[in-house]
Amino acid sequence: MEKIIIDSETLKRTIRRISYEILEKNNSIENVVLIGIKTKGINLAKIIQYNILHIEGIKLNLGSIDISPYRDDIKSDISKEINKETVPFSIEDKIVILIDDVLYTGRTIRAAMDAIMDLGRPKRIELTILIDRGHRQLPIKANYIGKNIPTSEDELIKVILTDLSADDKVLIIK
Repeated sequence: MEKIIIDSETLKRTIRRISYEILEKNNSIENVVLIGIKTKGINLAKIIQYNILHIEGIKLNLGSIDISPYRDDIKSDISKEINKETVPFSIEDKIVILIDDVLYTGRTIRAAMDAIMDLGRPKRIELTILIDRGHRQLPIKANYIGKNIPTSEDELIKVILTDLSADDKVLIIK
């Protein structure tokens, strides 16, 4: 059974609010870079980059990371070097805004932070999450949260996010 919990218009407003929150917290936005976690985090990062460009007139550097080589639950043949190609700028002494769609156990974020640290030493890492569904296994908390949606362990959150078209939405599946 699927139920829409966030429609397209609410999704647009939520992401716009997150973009403003990032701007409000970071006075020197020129020192900020955006990194989306493959795959849905990349789309979300692109939309945030677009919003900030239209609000402030500044186009932030945007990269993406593949956490497959850093996962602790599956083996991967993907080289850790792949992220050097998808983050083609220095993160040294930068504020890295790490972006993903759903925060659940925290293991994806832990893997993403390991990947970022292999790329350099940022000034700090801030986490942006569209949906926080709870059930953490690691002590990870987001700096920017679109919506807190408590779930049971047998429920699934599905984010459909492309370019904020009318088809974009967030579903809960039981």
